[in-house]
Amino acid sequence: MKMRYIPILLGVMIIAVSVSILFAAKKPVTPEDWIKLAESAAPTAIAKDATILIPGTDGKLVEAKKGSNGFTCLPDLADTPALDPICLDQAANQWATSMMNNEPKPANTVPGISYMAKGGQHWEKDGKILMKKEEGSKLVNEPAHWMITWPFDEKLTGLPALPNPSGVYIMFAGTPYAHLMVYQDPMKIK
Repeated sequence: MKMRYIPILLGVMIIAVSVSILFAAKKPVTPEDWIKLAESAAPTAIAKDATILIPGTDGKLVEAKKGSNGFTCLPDLADTPALDPICLDQAANQWATSMMNNEPKPANTVPGISYMAKGGQHWEKDGKILMKKEEGSKLVNEPAHWMITWPFDEKLTGLPALPNPSGVYIMFAGTPYAHLMVYQDPMKIK
């Protein structure tokens, strides 16, 4: 390797290490940090009385705070690289648990509501939103939003199956896990 490339290579390595340190620093360290992140998913009126689950020392979720309003807030969803806190009511929690357990359809029998005030991420491939990462899919960032977890049908509602300027669409259209996405910051809801 020519000597003139060594400073460039060292510069790239320094930038890469700096970026990895920056991203590592953003991950919560203390239980209080994890709780604060979980609570950031929903408006204060909901988050303050919600049950908070955070990662325990073994990585499994543990109850850090007992709630009283039927909502559960988590600091992260497991299937995307970014930290994406979510706060769900009981029906949405049933829906999410069914999805994570790969059940054929959600267990909730009434609509659920969930909040992701910090936004989130999803996988897309060939113009469709995927339920899980697939070979050749790309990660797409979502703005702050809230969801109604109920089997909405784009053909019956006339709503689109992809993000659009209106900010409302049906995610996972055509599956039992289809649900309404509303790109509206939950923190600005009165």
